[in-house]
Amino acid sequence: NNRVFIADNIKEVIPEYLMVLKGVIDCPDLPLNVSRSALQNDGFVNKISEYISKKVADKLSGMCKTKREDYEKYWDDISPFIKFGCLKDEKFCDKMKDAVLFKNLDHKYLTLKDCIEANGGTVEDQNAKTDDQNTENKEEDKTVIYYVTDEIQQSQYINMFKNQGMDAVILGHNIDSPFITQLEQRNQNIKFQRIDADLTDHFKEDVSEEEKEAFKEKTDSLVEIFRKALGNDKLEVKVEKMKDENVASMITLSEESRRMQEMMKMYGMSGMDPSMFGTNATLILNANHPLVEYVVAHKDGENTEMFCHQLYDLAMLAHKPLSPEEMTEFVKRSNEIMMKLAK
Repeated sequence: NNRVFIADNIKEVIPEYLMVLKGVIDCPDLPLNVSRSALQNDGFVNKISEYISKKVADKLSGMCKTKREDYEKYWDDISPFIKFGCLKDEKFCDKMKDAVLFKNLDHKYLTLKDCIEANGGTVEDQNAKTDDQNTENKEEDKTVIYYVTDEIQQSQYINMFKNQGMDAVILGHNIDSPFITQLEQRNQNIKFQRIDADLTDHFKEDVSEEEKEAFKEKTDSLVEIFRKALGNDKLEVKVEKMKDENVASMITLSEESRRMQEMMKMYGMSGMDPSMFGTNATLILNANHPLVEYVVAHKDGENTEMFCHQLYDLAMLAHKPLSPEEMTEFVKRSNEIMMKLAK
C-alpha cells in the first residue's frame, strides 16, 4: 500500500483460480485494518479482484486471437486453471468462452466453435439461465462432441474412430468432467460423449429384413451363452454386425452412468452401488467375427466357457484396467489357451 509491503498472499484480492499468477499490486486505497495484516471486507476489494480477472481474461483471449501459436504452447499448462476459473466465475467464463482450446486426436487445437462446426452443428452460446423452450431441446437434436480421457487405455476405440474418419477431443484432466457439464448447461445444443459410451451407427452394418429372424436367434443364443459362462444373469449383452472385423468384443458404458460414478468418487461415495444410478457396462459382440461365430457354433463345447471369459476380459481391458484378481485369472487363462494351441 503506497509502496509499503503488506502481504504476499491476500486471497480477497487474487481469485483462487489465478493462483499461478505472479506480480505486484501497489494501491493507495487498500482498506486495511489496524494491524495492516488483513484487508477489511468492502466493495472496493471485490472491484480489485474483478479487475484482475478481467485483465487476465482480456490478455489471454487477445493472445488466442493474435498470437495463436504462442497461446497453444502455454495451453496445456494453464488449461486446468482457466477451466477452474470458468467454473467459479461466470464473468470470467463469458470472456474466455472463445479462448478455451480442445486438443483433437491429431493433437491439433480447436475452439468449441470449431468442434461444433466439425460435427455439423451451429454455435449458440446459452447461459444456464435459458428459457423453457431451450431446456426442452431433444437429445437427438444436439451436436455430439466425442472425447477420450486416456489415449492408451482407449486406443481400440480411437482406432475405430480414425478408420471411419471421425474425430474426438482429448480430455484427460480431473477438472474436465465438471467443465464439460457446465459447457452443456451453457450450450443447450451440444452434448459431450466419451467414445466408449455407445456404438454409433457409423460402426454398424445394417441387418437386412431376410436376416432379422436368424440374427435375433443368434443374439438370444449368445446372450444366454455368455450369461451362463460368466455366471451373471444380469449381464447386458448386445450383438451387432460391426464394420471392423478385427474387433470381436468391446465394452460400452453410458455417459450418464459413468459421470454419476465419477461424481460418486469425487464426493467419497465410491462404496455405493453404481447400478443404483443406471445400467452397468454393456458387452458388445461382433457377429461378423470368427470367434463370436465359434461360440455360437460350439454352444456346449469344452472350450466355449474359456472363450467367453477371454472375450469379456479382452473387451474390459480395452475399457479400463482389470482388478488384481481379474488380471491373475486373465493371465492364467491366456497361458492355458497357448498350451492348447501348442499341443
